[in-house]
Amino acid sequence: MDLRFTPEESAFREEVRTFIRDNLPREIHERMRLGYPPRKQDTIAWQRILNAQGWAGYNWPKEHGGPGWSPIQRMIFLEENLSAPAPELLSFNITMLGPVLIQFGTEAQKKRFLPRAANLDDWWCQGFSEPGAGSDLASLRTAAKRDGDHYVVNGQKIWTSTAHNADWCFCLVRTDPTAKKRQEGISFLLIDLRTPGIEVRPIISIDGSHHLNEVFFTDVRVPVENLVGEENRGWSVAKYLLGNERTGIARLGKSKERVRFAKEVAREVRKEGRPLIEDRGFRARVAQLEVDMKALEITQLRVVSAYAKAGGNRPDPLSSVLKIKGTELLQASSELVMDVGGPQAMPVWQQELAALANEPAIGPDWAPQMAPNYLMLRAASIYGGTNEIQKNILNKAVLGL
Repeated sequence: MDLRFTPEESAFREEVRTFIRDNLPREIHERMRLGYPPRKQDTIAWQRILNAQGWAGYNWPKEHGGPGWSPIQRMIFLEENLSAPAPELLSFNITMLGPVLIQFGTEAQKKRFLPRAANLDDWWCQGFSEPGAGSDLASLRTAAKRDGDHYVVNGQKIWTSTAHNADWCFCLVRTDPTAKKRQEGISFLLIDLRTPGIEVRPIISIDGSHHLNEVFFTDVRVPVENLVGEENRGWSVAKYLLGNERTGIARLGKSKERVRFAKEVAREVRKEGRPLIEDRGFRARVAQLEVDMKALEITQLRVVSAYAKAGGNRPDPLSSVLKIKGTELLQASSELVMDVGGPQAMPVWQQELAALANEPAIGPDWAPQMAPNYLMLRAASIYGGTNEIQKNILNKAVLGL
């Protein structure tokens, strides 16, 4: 395998890098450089800028509003966007719902939802997990009963990311409770969250932020025209969606950006009277992370190349390696930056003290956000398919154990 990028791919990278540099609003870039998560308005603003360029649906074919990029181009785009750093495109819209509608949706559904998803006129969320159905998703119990030209939905979803921001939810529901196999009685519905009977309750995560929610459905009427695919065949739709969810899951650009930032701020932080960047232990830790990132980058190129050779329609089980190692590096790089901040990286203190005193903030602006980032990324090895499950996939599909 030739690990060198072609001249055309290198030119494409420069095009993407230049566009981001020239068009990403400075305020958004600076907030993200300091480690703050993008606000809702930041994500919307940046996705609309990319959509005006024709890049928001980066993994969509041209006939459906995407740029029609190759797998290598998509990989380059994702890495440059994360490395900038810029807000990530809303994955629920772009890498989950979009490909599902392109593959399984009716022409009316594609016409209605795809342009709005690309432009983030509708914010989507994912209604899969339930209190008793997480890794064992097929045991879900939220029910949808047919009543004329509507389904009546009753049940509960949990860990629903950004449901408090969302306009719509794509949801797995049980439409045939008598099916012999649990997977055979599930359907895929598009639900307007403004429909009467829906309640969204916040879940505050370990980083002190509101990302997650419980969503309750009580006699919610959903038009039958919002069914994607066939009734009781939603499991196939869900498997297709989950395969796309793991697109770009390594998030290597983010790990690179965090290590780069750690080296930058380590020039300002002092240890025993000298800049931390000169400390041998710190330099060894950075070197190990950079070696691991290079190894993951090469593995990612192997997986993407194999995917391209297969015509872009046969997932490689080695992508589980990207998920496992990618999340480990995300966690390690966030821990590195937090350790550089030391005691000043403790969460919340700076904001609460600022409300009580007129004294200058304690420590640099970037430090207080590092612990929340570190804490939030503890979940990276769980969402998108737990690392334990990914290891099982590798054992079975790659090692044949």
